[in-house]
Amino acid sequence: MTEEKWKTAITKIEPNKIAIRGYRVEELMGQVPFAHVVFLLLKGELPSREQGILMDAMLVSSIDHGATPPSALAARTVASGGAPLTAAVASGITAINRYHGGAIEGCMRVLLEAVERKRASGNDTTGAASEIVDEYRAAKRRIPGYGHRVHTEDPRSVRLFALADDLGMAGEYVEMAHAIRAAMTDKIGRDLPMNVDGAIATMLCEMDFPPEMSNGIFAIGRSGGLVAHVYEEQTRMRPMRRIDPVAHEYDGPPDRKLG
Repeated sequence: MTEEKWKTAITKIEPNKIAIRGYRVEELMGQVPFAHVVFLLLKGELPSREQGILMDAMLVSSIDHGATPPSALAARTVASGGAPLTAAVASGITAINRYHGGAIEGCMRVLLEAVERKRASGNDTTGAASEIVDEYRAAKRRIPGYGHRVHTEDPRSVRLFALADDLGMAGEYVEMAHAIRAAMTDKIGRDLPMNVDGAIATMLCEMDFPPEMSNGIFAIGRSGGLVAHVYEEQTRMRPMRRIDPVAHEYDGPPDRKLG
């Protein structure tokens, strides 16, 4: 008895032909940027010009944040033990979780709920944001996506919000993200600007991505940085070293400008 074939709508493979969501891969190559093809894979359609620019910016914003995040430390530690590059990078990917990268999903859910409440109740954005902040404070829970251990104003978030404005992509979710920040400032007396996780969450909401995809999108961006960290660990450092997350200093190229 022949088993019924299972279905996939992502990529069709035939002799001498590879079609990603219907587009031949050789036609995408050299013509469609990598970030746009990621969008195509995840959403099923190529992005608009504005969506493509924002998707590319999100992946670049996630690509690396030095040697101290859990993903970089995990990848370097495994590499230091003698693992091959792919295994070390994979260990870094598994470190992307609830408190590292995972704040994107949590923040998306907050924004989605807040905007849905606003629509359902006819309440304004300020009122919906205030209600959400009150509920999280009462439950002694932190709203994910706000505040950063290093940055008082995350430059990646500033750039993403500016791009959204310039591209005409700033809608209800951007408005709600700013309103929640303002409500928290008012209620706790301390300004907690959005970190890059929160900014990415906002943009993904604006582009109608499901929150369940968000950790994967962060991982796609961060994998480039992890390859660099693992390779440096394998080629520059001695094996089996104790990796102090703080006792390191940068000795790469000095600050430089594009163009």
